Amino acid sequence: MRLTYRLIVALLAGILLLTSGCSNRLTGTDYSSSNPSGSRATSASFNYGEALQKSIMFYEFQRSGDLNEATSRNNWRGDSGLNDGQDVGLDLTGGWYDAGDHVKFNLPMSYTATMLAWSIYENKEAYVNSGQLDEILDNIKWATDYFIKCHPSANEYYYQVGDGGLDHSWWGPSEVMQMERPSFKVTTASPGSAVVAETAAALASAAIIFQESDPAYAALCLSHAKSLFSFADSTKSDSGYTAASGYYNSWSGFYDELSWAGIWLYLASGDNSYLSKAEGYVANWGTESQTSTIAYKWGHCWDDVHYGAQLLIARATSDTDMKALLKESMERHLDFWSEPDQITYTPKGLAWLSQWGSLRYATTEAYLAMVYSQWNEADPALADKYTSFAKDQVDYALGSTGRSYMIGFGTNPPEHPHHRTAQGSWEDNMNVPAYHRHVLVGALVGGPGSSDDYTDSVSDYVSNEVACDYNAGFTGALSYMYGLYGGSPISGLNAIEEVDEPEIYVAACINGSGSTYIEIRAYMNNISGWPARMGDNLSFRYFVDLTEVFEAGYSLSDISVSSNYNQGATVTGPIAYDASENIYYVLVDFAGTLIYPGGQSAYKKEVQFRIALPATATVWDNSNDYSYTGIGTSSNSPVEMTTIPAYDQGVLVYGEEPGEVIPDTEAPATPTLLEVSQSALNSISLDWADNGESDLAGYRVYSSTTSGFTPSSSNLAASTTSSSAVVSSLSSGTSYYFAVSAIDRSGNESDVILISGTTAEPDLIAPAVPEDLAALAVSATSVDLTWSAVADEDLAEYRIYRGLTATSLSVLTNTLGLNYSDSSLTPS
Repeated sequence: MRLTYRLIVALLAGILLLTSGCSNRLTGTDYSSSNPSGSRATSASFNYGEALQKSIMFYEFQRSGDLNEATSRNNWRGDSGLNDGQDVGLDLTGGWYDAGDHVKFNLPMSYTATMLAWSIYENKEAYVNSGQLDEILDNIKWATDYFIKCHPSANEYYYQVGDGGLDHSWWGPSEVMQMERPSFKVTTASPGSAVVAETAAALASAAIIFQESDPAYAALCLSHAKSLFSFADSTKSDSGYTAASGYYNSWSGFYDELSWAGIWLYLASGDNSYLSKAEGYVANWGTESQTSTIAYKWGHCWDDVHYGAQLLIARATSDTDMKALLKESMERHLDFWSEPDQITYTPKGLAWLSQWGSLRYATTEAYLAMVYSQWNEADPALADKYTSFAKDQVDYALGSTGRSYMIGFGTNPPEHPHHRTAQGSWEDNMNVPAYHRHVLVGALVGGPGSSDDYTDSVSDYVSNEVACDYNAGFTGALSYMYGLYGGSPISGLNAIEEVDEPEIYVAACINGSGSTYIEIRAYMNNISGWPARMGDNLSFRYFVDLTEVFEAGYSLSDISVSSNYNQGATVTGPIAYDASENIYYVLVDFAGTLIYPGGQSAYKKEVQFRIALPATATVWDNSNDYSYTGIGTSSNSPVEMTTIPAYDQGVLVYGEEPGEVIPDTEAPATPTLLEVSQSALNSISLDWADNGESDLAGYRVYSSTTSGFTPSSSNLAASTTSSSAVVSSLSSGTSYYFAVSAIDRSGNESDVILISGTTAEPDLIAPAVPEDLAALAVSATSVDLTWSAVADEDLAEYRIYRGLTATSLSVLTNTLGLNYSDSSLTPS
């Protein structure tokens, strides 16, 4: 039986136990579940712990600014946007890039930060238990630090860095972008209440979640939140919010954001004036056409946050009429989403609102449904319906229909998202390369059409783009799925990728040759991607052996080096490398010339150079020249050259110098004794015999659901230095085929050894109910509980609930023992 199916010990109300729910620390309002969370658990369809972990990691790939390489969990993102804000004399570095582009749009960014903070506020235990609290807090702080920079004075807020038109006209990695990145602000004379209020909500929610770990930072966030709210509340206009037009217009207006910010400020400060403000703007929210009914037929999103605001206000308000109004409105909204006769449902079960980001809406509503279901005032039957709806939508995103829509997770996940840096094009062309160089782990793509139609194409920015706000509600919903059904995050998860292609190199061919000279056409290439980086000090060396020249009586002074075509290089030489062996080189130095993966004219620079003796000499011999080996013989067909080494700032980065290494082309021995050591629900463990070779670098493990598959980078499941591996993210009850090869330090790969294995079937059988539950030594403030052991070889633990009524039970604790003493009760 899986660890996630824990035994339930339900305590009767007559034992006089108090509800152990999560209470609002400011108002005392009980926000606990009306039902124990475990009572709705039927089966864990996926590894929700892994999905939660990866959904949080996605935000690390969206970071702009000065990244900390020492703590980074990936090797393909680097510093970017380091000049942001210089146009206005400020440091506006940091924050997240919005989606597959490089603009920092603060309206969806602040919405995202608020949603992630809300998830911690509601369900912190899930992040603690999954070991992801530090990771999500670190990602939120990356955004909130930026918001604070954007607010240099009380009534001044920079709401965008980057121009949408300029940004979207170029397709390349963020680390080498060259377009202008103007900064845009709102002021009292040119206001933007929606984006300012949304940022106030982000900082207010951050003040709550950082209060325990960093109270000074929490106070700073709250101070800026109050100031921003005052700014937004005093202007009540979006007339100055213009730069995002066509990308993130605030179609819903600003009153929903004012209510949203007001309720978060109330929760963060306890100041009732903010609650009053939040309630006061309810009358200004949008309504259904030609009615006075609060709008309910859309979804909670970066533009319209009144759905989340009404839930939070309903829980917090002491105004019974307001509570009833908003509670009814919330249920009307969730009924619209969870009942197929209202919203459109795809044939395979996705609640489908809009083509653009269909999964974003469904998974965000799944989160709202779970928050509402956990409220103690929620009707139990509705709570169960909403929980079922939430799980169905999350499972759809994770692959319940046969394919995952979360990159790097599950079966057949997307491989070609509309994301510039992940693809890593060096030609400013989304068709080059034809594959994505990087895996954007954890990103939720936009999703399918209303008939479940979906194509994994980089050019499909409607269905296959990713965005910060797409993952926001999804992450919160996953935290609830993990809390209900469990799952195992991956230990030491990272996105460190193997660099299996040259990044900076020289391609060359013969432009002409004779008995007195050779002329070379060469291209200095920079297609770097781990991470992409600028090259303004690149160079290469062309090595020659001048033995025949010196033996014929000529000297260095008789040799001329010239260039008849040059795109920014200085050509000098011959320069001695090993004079005792007559080895010299021509230095081609592109210092000061930008060569970077940013377009066809940017990623490579050409130079044509000639090495010549006097016209009367006839002794020039190319055959003994180190760099001549393997060179392209056609003037129009340059060849990638390891014998023409490339340098970055004088440091060798590709190729080999003469005599440095004797090329090793012999493959290592094929691994032996491959076996499946363990088959789990979503993983298979493999072991094999270490081949014991002295230059062994490691092993590669390939995986496929097809027998006789061809191992390639697309089905590489693991790279390891040990003689074992665990292949995870597999589907349960499924047959897989594996191939293992050995790799030596020269990059030679052995033949593969093959094996097949089948993952375990999920355990859907609940254990027996504990018996002989008894309450002993009952006093005014304590009770001792005992029960009989359950005979189950896979028993994980007992779960104890308590509550004031049989329908208000919530988790008190877990234990491996057969007794528990509760001394935290209240008399009577």
